[in-house]
Amino acid sequence: MSPDGEGRTVVHGSLVPLVTPFSRGQVDEPRFLELIEWQISSGSHGLVITGTTGEPSSLSLEEREQLFLTAVRAVRRRAPVIAATGTNNHADTLRLTRTARELGADAALIVVPFYVRPSQEGLYRYFRSLADAVDLPIIIYNIPGRTAVNLEAPTIARLARDCRNIIGVKEANKDFEHINRVLHLCGRGFLVYSGIEMLCFPMLAIGGAGHVSATANVLPKEVAQLYDLAASGRWEAARELHYHLLPMNEALFVETNPVPVKAALGLMGKIDPEVRLPLVPMSADNVERLRQVMAGYGLLAAPAQVEQAGHARAAGASGPAGP
Repeated sequence: MSPDGEGRTVVHGSLVPLVTPFSRGQVDEPRFLELIEWQISSGSHGLVITGTTGEPSSLSLEEREQLFLTAVRAVRRRAPVIAATGTNNHADTLRLTRTARELGADAALIVVPFYVRPSQEGLYRYFRSLADAVDLPIIIYNIPGRTAVNLEAPTIARLARDCRNIIGVKEANKDFEHINRVLHLCGRGFLVYSGIEMLCFPMLAIGGAGHVSATANVLPKEVAQLYDLAASGRWEAARELHYHLLPMNEALFVETNPVPVKAALGLMGKIDPEVRLPLVPMSADNVERLRQVMAGYGLLAAPAQVEQAGHARAAGASGPAGP
């Protein structure tokens, strides 16, 4: 993580959107800390805390703030910590973003407000107000499939021009023409990350800064290598790795993220794959499909490891619905 020639913060590479492990309805901090250490030792270039894969809508504001603090203390500057602070409430987003700065996070990832479907002018003012209020690097998170509104390329370019601390955008828009427009309008100093697993390699090829891939929770070394290979100009090796990752990328989205990711980590013996309502455990048929894919990567833990980690409930069971 470093400044560019214009003083903007630069974060490149594989930024893993870390899951939030639960046990009996509570955040499982010991497992969370173990995941952080595994990610850093596996070469992930940064960690995103309470992003989509971290189930932010199932967490209280206090739980999210505690996770930010836990991550910052555990990482100890070994990698950037990016606090996902977005909600669909301006005051709550402002609170979380201010807290992230106070706790020492390196940047904030702020999602386009969901459900309310604001206009482009409303989105501009929303992000502009947050950038003006908090002196922290901000990455916008554009995910129209969940928010029901797309942050258009001219709006992103306007924010990049007017707000020095808005340093980039995570694009979970499958429209590759849109992504090309963003890169073209915002210029090379603006960081554009892929939020779509299948587009990580193509986005690197056209100038992307990296990726925020749920698959990195399960294959952190390989997802980081994808960026490293591209960054070093080894495009053929990167292309081969892209297709090597394809079966896992597909398997981890047979149900709503992060349910399959947590199921996979459960099968690896790393966490209890518990989720909070309204998410429910993965279906038995899809667990078996996931198991077969994971076997091809050599990822399945011995049964004793799975049970020791608290996974006797096959692919996971839901604990209490709330915090």
